[in-house]
Amino acid sequence: MSHTWIDPLPDPDRHAEFYADVPLKRGLAWVIDMVLISLLTALIVPFTAFTALFYLPLLFLCVGFAYRTVSLARSSATPGMRLMAIRLRTHEGRPFGLPDAFLHTLGYTVSIGMVLPQIVSVVLMLTTARAQGLTDLVLGSVAINRAAGE
Repeated sequence: MSHTWIDPLPDPDRHAEFYADVPLKRGLAWVIDMVLISLLTALIVPFTAFTALFYLPLLFLCVGFAYRTVSLARSSATPGMRLMAIRLRTHEGRPFGLPDAFLHTLGYTVSIGMVLPQIVSVVLMLTTARAQGLTDLVLGSVAINRAAGE
């Protein structure tokens, strides 16, 4: 008995439009998200009687982790990704749920915490057929251009 494996993700050769400009869009989305995370962090500081200034990098990291996890779990995209019209999909081709969002955010956080994985991730996004970063390759996820009406 023969089983045919069907890839649920768009083929980058036959459906290149799903991956067109994704690395650029991810970069722009990242900048937008960093600005929003910075603003959220700044809004929180006064509510800590400004003591958060002593642990601002940790607060920023926690706010960013929550921001990414919640937004990816809710819409399979951060606000920056939504503005850039891209969405993340699992290796099964479905939108992210909470476990997928948590794992993706964890992988992202670890990779930006060290220079080499961060560089590897950017190079992979620019050179792989599906424009996948390091975390995407590990999880099998992809960022694709949003389909019309999505």
